[in-house]
Amino acid sequence: MTMREALNLALDEALGADERVFLLGEDIADPGASGPTAGLSTKYGHDLVLDTPISEAAIVGAAIGAAIDGMLPVAEIMIMDFIGIAADQLINNAAKLRFMTAGRTTAPITIRTQVYAGLATGATHSQSLEAWFMHIPGMKVIVPSTPRDGKGLLTAAIFDPDPCLFIETIRLQGKKGPVPVEPGFSIPLGQADIKRRGTDVTLIAYGRPVHDALAAADTLAEQGVSAEVVDLRTLVPLDVETIVESARRTRRVVIAHDAVQFAGPGAEIAAILQFELFGELAAPVERVGARFVPNPAAAALEAQMYSSPQRIVAAARRALESAGKAKVHG
Repeated sequence: MTMREALNLALDEALGADERVFLLGEDIADPGASGPTAGLSTKYGHDLVLDTPISEAAIVGAAIGAAIDGMLPVAEIMIMDFIGIAADQLINNAAKLRFMTAGRTTAPITIRTQVYAGLATGATHSQSLEAWFMHIPGMKVIVPSTPRDGKGLLTAAIFDPDPCLFIETIRLQGKKGPVPVEPGFSIPLGQADIKRRGTDVTLIAYGRPVHDALAAADTLAEQGVSAEVVDLRTLVPLDVETIVESARRTRRVVIAHDAVQFAGPGAEIAAILQFELFGELAAPVERVGARFVPNPAAAALEAQMYSSPQRIVAAARRALESAGKAKVHG
């Protein structure tokens, strides 16, 4: 099934399994925007699939209040750029409740949002802002790359006792793949997945760039380079053990993401690897992130901003050549 269908199945199962679960957001009830919530208001009613006014602050504030009262709300912020309007409540209320109440109160909310990067929607509708929330203690950050992971991680997020930011990628909503259909299938948060085994270089990614990394691995394989692809799946908690173990074996690392490269998630991962493997890596950690400019609306210009198989291959070549073990040329 597609990513959209897999997320819809996770929401459907959660609504049917637990009366505390409800959905709220802009245009999520039928006929609505027909995204992952399609058909759910018809099945469960508008009290459980609640269309809201166009107010991100109201959506998140209502979700936090309901969570404190024992519910399991799943709130949608249609486009990630708009999450800044609700950032205060996420950062200073939801993420800190457990700490400030000595564990007596938590905010088990799930915030679903989508990154529209790559659709030429302009500078204020295209940003991938996960690094903002990685910096907030108490907030979990999740970015699936496949329909299977989408269903499993969203189910885990909905029933997690802490606030979870679940980031979807609009360009992956139509991506197809096998999905377990047994009710309640979930994937524990904080477990990376090795999507492809390799021995010469580790390609670390999450979300849409995972597919760039896999395509890059195919190209590198044609040129005699064995690339391992690690899909982080969750940024917080981060599976440090898996990425360090992979990097220790290959001794060369490329990190790819759609967030801007400057001060992006790859910078933290690179710092961890340099610290944990100082003296073991054969080359500096390479990063392939979005360029540090506002997103242009022109599609041809925007296409130059993000990671691509070509940029990842070039970074892998630099790592190999830096180590004095170049296997590809040109």
